[in-house]
Amino acid sequence: MSLVFMGTPDLAVVILKALVDGGYPVCAVVCQPDKPRGRECRPLPPAVKEFASGEGLSICQPKRLRGAFAEQLSALQPELCVVAAYGRLLPPELLALPRRGCINVHASLLPAYRGAAPIQWAIANGERETGVSLMQMDAGLDTGPVLARTVVPIGPEETADILHDRLARAGADLLMRHLPDLLAGRLDAVAQDHERATLAPILRKEDALVDWALPAAVLSNRARGFHPWPGTETKLLGRRLKLFPPLAVVPHEGAEVPGTVLAASPSEGLLVRCGEGAVAIGSLQLEGRKRLPTAQFLQGARLGVGQKLG
Repeated sequence: MSLVFMGTPDLAVVILKALVDGGYPVCAVVCQPDKPRGRECRPLPPAVKEFASGEGLSICQPKRLRGAFAEQLSALQPELCVVAAYGRLLPPELLALPRRGCINVHASLLPAYRGAAPIQWAIANGERETGVSLMQMDAGLDTGPVLARTVVPIGPEETADILHDRLARAGADLLMRHLPDLLAGRLDAVAQDHERATLAPILRKEDALVDWALPAAVLSNRARGFHPWPGTETKLLGRRLKLFPPLAVVPHEGAEVPGTVLAASPSEGLLVRCGEGAVAIGSLQLEGRKRLPTAQFLQGARLGVGQKLG
């Protein structure tokens, strides 16, 4: 009996490590090709490749999932393929190769938040709980029947990076708890209710830009969900201004235009009008400067009451 693992980022490392530590024979690890990163734009290996290399596992980074790669995978005759945040849809011919198919460890309570960024969008949309689903994969985007799932609460000030780590551990525990039954054919899959499906599209750099016309509660949630990437930012006198969570929601009724500074002093803090209510900003970073607590930032910033951000 042998398993193939497919995954790319840090979350997938936690899942792969659980399989290795559990003594499961992983005959191949498949991840995305190295990509240019950092200021020098040098090709760097994904997190899964680094971990797999340290474990002496066979690594494959195909650019195409059909043709030669499919033949290579078929030759391994895997019992099962475990997928976690691989980053691409698998073609039907690949899904059919393992004897027990392919299962996906997905960081949401399916059918909610299908797609590439379920952790971030769950927080950004103000959810109080999320979870991990173990899914039998089909050709759709996270549309296959669910084998098992576990619920994970979301803290009121929790950011995406913190929740990511908790969901990774929860996903590893869920997989290891149910994998023996799955391999023995004792685990039944339940079809998703597709009418209740919601999407979690991939985040882009432009998602960081604040729309001050949105309610304060929405902006507060988005700041948590988009931390650390793509972040939250606005403009101050034409320069980029990064805002860091938490953005505290403050009740406010007034006729000010959204984005208007309501308070800006070391004693009062920085309060900004939103479409509904206001937010108090705890720390921020002006383009070309370092991140500072608001009180320290305001000691030298050209920022006053009535000024408009954005």
